[in-house]
Amino acid sequence: MQHNLRYWEYYDMTDTFTKLFEESKDGKSFDRLYEIIISRNNILLAYRTIKSNKGSKTPGTDGRTIDYLKRLSDDEIVTLVQKVLERYRPKKVRRVIIDKPDGGKRPLGIPCIVDRLIQQCFRQVLEPICDAKFYNHNYGFRPNRSTHHALARMQSLVNINKLHYAVDIDIKGFFDNVNHSLLMKQMWNIGIRDRRVLAIIMKMLKAEIHGEGYPSKGTPQGGIISPLLFNIVLNDLDQWVYSQWEGFESKHRYYGITDKYRALRKSNLKEGFIVRYADDFKIMCRDWKSAQKWFHAVRLYLKDRLKLDINPDKSKIVNLRKNKTEFLGFTIRAVQKGKKAVAQTGIKPKKVKQINNRIRQLILDLQRAPEEHNAVKYNSVVLGVHSYFKVATQVNSEFLKIAYDLSKRLYNRLRRVSVYGKPVNPLPTYLKFYSKNYKTYKIGRLHLYPLADVKKRDNLNFNQNITIFTEEGRKKLSKELKANIKFQIQHMLTHGIANQRSVEYADNRISRYSMIEGKCEVTGIFLTHDMVHCHHKIPYSVSKDDSFNNLVIVHNLVHKLIHATSLETIDKYMNLLNLNSKQLKKLNQLREICGLELVTSN
Repeated sequence: MQHNLRYWEYYDMTDTFTKLFEESKDGKSFDRLYEIIISRNNILLAYRTIKSNKGSKTPGTDGRTIDYLKRLSDDEIVTLVQKVLERYRPKKVRRVIIDKPDGGKRPLGIPCIVDRLIQQCFRQVLEPICDAKFYNHNYGFRPNRSTHHALARMQSLVNINKLHYAVDIDIKGFFDNVNHSLLMKQMWNIGIRDRRVLAIIMKMLKAEIHGEGYPSKGTPQGGIISPLLFNIVLNDLDQWVYSQWEGFESKHRYYGITDKYRALRKSNLKEGFIVRYADDFKIMCRDWKSAQKWFHAVRLYLKDRLKLDINPDKSKIVNLRKNKTEFLGFTIRAVQKGKKAVAQTGIKPKKVKQINNRIRQLILDLQRAPEEHNAVKYNSVVLGVHSYFKVATQVNSEFLKIAYDLSKRLYNRLRRVSVYGKPVNPLPTYLKFYSKNYKTYKIGRLHLYPLADVKKRDNLNFNQNITIFTEEGRKKLSKELKANIKFQIQHMLTHGIANQRSVEYADNRISRYSMIEGKCEVTGIFLTHDMVHCHHKIPYSVSKDDSFNNLVIVHNLVHKLIHATSLETIDKYMNLLNLNSKQLKKLNQLREICGLELVTSN
C-alpha cells in the first residue's frame, strides 16, 4: 500500500482522495463522482496500480493480459476507458475454480483486463468514501489492516474486557448470495449517489459468466472492486452490532468508556463486540445468556435485512474457558493465569496439516533436485509461515512439534544430498532471521531455514489513527514501515530470482534491501517487493560483479532514469519523480559510473 501513496503523488490524486474521505466522514453525499472516475489522472493511476499486480498476467475470456495495455500510450489508455464507459457493457467473466485450504473449491471470476482497469478506476474513488463509514474493527480488505490486527482485537477483548464467549457465525455461500438491489441501496446510504456510477456497478455485478450465464445475485471473488463491495454489504451488520451495545448511549450518567459499559450493564441490553475480517467474524460476549441472544439476533438480522443464511453446522457458541475457537488460521482459548484468564493462541490443526504437507513436498523436490533455487523455495515457505504465525502465543511449541514431525523425513531425504550441522559462515540473509544455534541442512551455499527457530512477536492492536486517507494518518503510517520489511523480503524470496541470477545476487539483493530499511537509495521512499530494482553500479555486463557493494536498491522508475539516454525518456521520468537537488546528485553519481551524461532539473 505504501507504493500506492507514491503513485497518488505522481498523478496528483492525494488531495482528491483525502477530500473524499474527510467529506464522507462529515456525512456528505456524492452525486458527481463519474467525472473524477474518468479523469485522466485517475485512469493512469489505475493502470499504474494494476500493472504491478500479479493477477495482471492472468488472461480473461478475451485472452488479453496487462501486456495488451502496456503497448498503448497514456492518451490511448485514457481514451479507451472513457470510450468503453460511454456505453459500458462488460465482457464475459472467466470462471476459474481453485482449491480452498480446507479441501473445498472456491469459484473465482476473472474479468477481462480492460474491465479490471475500469474496476480499479471505480475502486480508487469509492474506497475513501466507504472507508470513512466502515466500522473500526472491520480488518478485511482495507488499507494497512491485516489478519494480525483482527487477532489482536480478539485477544484484547479476552484479556482486557474479560469476554470469554465467542459467537461463531458462518454465512452460507456469502460471496454467491449478495443481493444486488440491496447492495445498491447500501451504497446510496453510504453516500454514493451518482446514478451513473451505480448503474455501471450494477452492470459489473450482472456481467455474464462464461458457461454459466448472467448472475441474479452474488459478486464473484476475483474482481478488483469485489472486496470493497463485500465490505459495503457487511458494514450494515457491523454498524448494527455496534449500535446494540458499544455505540448505545446509556440513560445513566457515566464518565469515560469503562463507566459507560458499567452503566449499560444495568439495562437489559446484550453486551457484545464484533470483530470481522471479510465474511469471517466473531461476536465476543461476557456470558452464555448474552451469547445466545446474539446468536439468534444475528441469524435473524442476516436473514431479514441482508437476505443471507447461516450454516447451522458451522455456527455455534464457544465458551473459551473450556474450548478453542478458530479464527483466520489461529486457535484462541482463554486459559487461567493466576487470578485472570488470558488469551492463548495457536495454529489451527488444519493449517498445521497444510504446512506439513507443503514442507514434505518441498523436501521431496530438494531430494530430486538438490539445487539452490529449490532451497530458495523451501526457505520462502518457511519464512512465510513463520511470519504469519509468529504472533501466536504458542508459536514456539507449535513449530517445535512440526519440526519434530518432519525431522525424520528431512534426514532420510536430504542426508545424502546436503551437509548437516550448525551453520558455519551462513549468508547474511540467514542471520537476519535465524540464529546459529539450530542444526540445519546446507544445499550448495544455502542453509535451509530451521522450522523450530521461530521468533515470537507480540501482537499489538491496530492504531485507528493510521490511514492513507488523511495527512496525519500518512505521517503515522511512515513510522510503521519497519514492521513491513520482513513481509516484503518474504515476497522477494518467492520471485525466483535465483533461477536467472546467481545466489550471491539474490542474497545480496535482500541483504541490501534490509540494510537500507526498504528505502530507495536515491529518493528515500519505502519500496514494496514489486517496486524494487537492483542496480549494478558497475554494469554486470562489464564487471560480472554481484557483490553487496556493487548493488544499489532503487525504485523501478529511478532505475529507468539511471539508464535513460534519450532526452524524451529523461524528461518523462524527471517529471514523474520530481527529484530534489540531493536526490539528483545521487542519481548523477550512478549515471556517471555507467558512463552516461549527467541530467539537470527542469
